[in-house]
Amino acid sequence: MEWRRPPGTNANRARLPGMNDSSNRPRNRLLLALPNRVLTRFMPELEHIRCESDQVLLEADSELDHVFFPHSGVVSVVAVYADGNAIEMATIGREGCSGVQALLGAKISSVRLLVQIPGSAAKISRTAFTRAVESVPSFRTLMYAYVQAFLEQVLVSVACNGAHSLQQRLARWLLMMRDRGDEDTLPITQDILAEMLGARRPSITNAARELERSGLIERGRRQVRIVDRKGLTKASCECYQLVRARVAFHLPKTYL
Repeated sequence: MEWRRPPGTNANRARLPGMNDSSNRPRNRLLLALPNRVLTRFMPELEHIRCESDQVLLEADSELDHVFFPHSGVVSVVAVYADGNAIEMATIGREGCSGVQALLGAKISSVRLLVQIPGSAAKISRTAFTRAVESVPSFRTLMYAYVQAFLEQVLVSVACNGAHSLQQRLARWLLMMRDRGDEDTLPITQDILAEMLGARRPSITNAARELERSGLIERGRRQVRIVDRKGLTKASCECYQLVRARVAFHLPKTYL
């Protein structure tokens, strides 16, 4: 089966500042790990979009119509409960995509995709994504490797939530945001931290205060700045380095 762009597909997608105007080349490292000839065929299917803070790219229990490949910023994969509470399961940055469920044949999303740090992304229809997986061996191999890396992150996150202190988990979360966002100043609030880490706001405040007292972070209005990244790594649990190592093993060409 040959992967062809369907008739009527518009190859002239919107371009964003910072993209190469001559080729509209993506900055997502998963896409950039593809052979050039495959990426060239893939690019007409991509629509480049802005991702605003707190934007829901995909809601839980909604049609899984698109797969997203972040160029910059960070997207949280969030589990949503019947009472409205939510907790983060994983994060996606420029090293990955939201296509795990689509790759496994799902047509309905069981999770919410929430933009934590604003940036940009490329999106592709689930139909085109599935067609590429089925017909392009190099893309299929890369996506299977990403599924393994993504599952490693989720599994370690589950274990971490039960094994380590809130302060350690907070340090790990901030480091993961820094890795994917490239900036020491993270535009996040303590309410968001509490929701993502499944903790009460006063507990988050206390944990953040201890990290600040140790000279590792600075808290500001609707932001947290990492002051001492090496020190914050030491304050984190071993899960941070474990996830980095495992993801890098599966995706040596895409991780940080």
